[in-house]
Amino acid sequence: MQINELVAVAEAVLFASGEPIDAQKLSEVLEIEEEGVGDVMTLLEDKLAQSDSALTVLRLDNCYQLSVRLSYSEYIKKAMEQKRNTALSPAAMEVLTIVAYNQPVTKSFVENVRGVDSSSTVNSLVEKGLLAEAGRLDLPGRPIAYKTTHNFLRCFSLSSLSDLPEIPRKSEQINLDEIIEENTAQSE
Repeated sequence: MQINELVAVAEAVLFASGEPIDAQKLSEVLEIEEEGVGDVMTLLEDKLAQSDSALTVLRLDNCYQLSVRLSYSEYIKKAMEQKRNTALSPAAMEVLTIVAYNQPVTKSFVENVRGVDSSSTVNSLVEKGLLAEAGRLDLPGRPIAYKTTHNFLRCFSLSSLSDLPEIPRKSEQINLDEIIEENTAQSE
């Protein structure tokens, strides 16, 4: 296939899918090496940008998805009459953080870290498509392990989990008691 045809086929496949497609699958469809998929996606991004298209290519980990540019989101909401998604609770944000940094993890692991029952929060995040089952662990009871999804990456504007901010090491964490003591000593 000529390069223009590769770009057109990639655009058609991404449009028809509506879901993220991994580079391996795209390489099979386009009949090219997997390493060349990124180049084809870059050309597609350039083509869409040069034509002032409302569409763009999202890179989600090792997957690609055709999406509407953020600048058109208000029009989409009006046309679809979608109500704004409710904000995630602090508990949901905690669970997402625990899973994102430690995945795959079980509900039991999340509950041990948080110190409270997290079943309903995990189930809610699965329903919202932010968490998914990652299989079952080879432990007694064969507990379900959970991982974040491509939807999680998209919602938090991440390309991959490596884009997550680093967690401060214990030696870098702020000790509030020390700061209070210092401020008290300075004000006396």
